[in-house]
Amino acid sequence: MVYEGEILNKSAVWLVTFFAVLIWSGINPKDQFTWFLEVVPALIALPILIYTRNSFTLTNLAYGLILVHCIILMVGGHYTYAEVPLFDWISDWTGGERNNYDKVGHFAQGFIPAILAREVFIRLSVVKLGAWCNFLAVCFTLAFSAFYELIEWWVAELTGEDAEAFLGTQGYVWDTQSDMAMALVGAISAIVLLSRVHDKQLRVKLAEDKL
Repeated sequence: MVYEGEILNKSAVWLVTFFAVLIWSGINPKDQFTWFLEVVPALIALPILIYTRNSFTLTNLAYGLILVHCIILMVGGHYTYAEVPLFDWISDWTGGERNNYDKVGHFAQGFIPAILAREVFIRLSVVKLGAWCNFLAVCFTLAFSAFYELIEWWVAELTGEDAEAFLGTQGYVWDTQSDMAMALVGAISAIVLLSRVHDKQLRVKLAEDKL
């Protein structure tokens, strides 16, 4: 019962944080259409997580990373990725010419999915824990990043100038390639930094899955 209570408490904190940031993000955003485009992945993820909460409970690490990613999306949606105030200040301080918050977003687009991919691969016995699992997780993440760039392209084609803030290129000709590169760096960083912690939590989940 204590264990179930801890799960409920963590779920409540997760949901309160999610909706608090979502509500803040949706109040007078810089551009309403851009806000929707940026937060829609988080809005899609939420019902999926709720639906699979009992049948395929993720590790605490995975849930925490998903929440961080959702917050990054919501902040970017509120200000648009090209106009997040903190990164404007950083740009002014370093003498840069662009707001690099979008690169944080694409780093996270590699960092978080890499952990999720290896969790699904291992839990569903797609591949065993080890080097091949990590390699395939990075490959999956890079493929996902490339697919997201295609989605951005399709949205831009369909909506024209209205999607400029969503793309966030800021006039940088290599923006698409650098976005994918940041996702790759993020994925490799996640594997290097979090694999041991993730493995410990996965062993617990694998034992629970057998019950």
